[in-house]
Amino acid sequence: MSNHYLAKYLDAVQDFPKPGILFQDISPLLKTHFNETIDAMSALFSDDEWNDIDCLVGVESRGFIFASALAYKHNKGFIKVRKPGKLPNVKAKKSYGLEYGSDSLEMQAGDGQRVVILDDLIATGGSMEAAAHLCEEVGYNIAGIACLIDLTSLNDFHFKGMRVRSVIQFDD
Repeated sequence: MSNHYLAKYLDAVQDFPKPGILFQDISPLLKTHFNETIDAMSALFSDDEWNDIDCLVGVESRGFIFASALAYKHNKGFIKVRKPGKLPNVKAKKSYGLEYGSDSLEMQAGDGQRVVILDDLIATGGSMEAAAHLCEEVGYNIAGIACLIDLTSLNDFHFKGMRVRSVIQFDD
């Protein structure tokens, strides 16, 4: 269980999207505490770190919510990592495993800027790892990795020495 006060506004949905999965629905949290959620995610990085970040990368689709809001808050650019067939001029594609299947992500060409990768939740780390590899492959420099919720009992995620930063952690 998480100690962060925002965790109580999540809705844990049993057997979604498949039997055996406990889905942490962020909808009630975003409906009632959106500003506090964005502020909590912003606080994961220091002012000096924010000054060194050029763009926020959102992983489809809920990562778009956080990356775009933080990009606005900190006057940064916004970059999308999308599922296949959603972006023109794709530079790279990466497949990954999920706790309940597999999927792929695609990205357009980068330009050497420093980015933070954002998503709503990290479970096994498959989509976050795929997004990180994509960012490097297309030409971005990763300055950080963050999410709202980290299911720490399912992962010990790190990418090239960088650990994921998260607001809410669930260890069971």
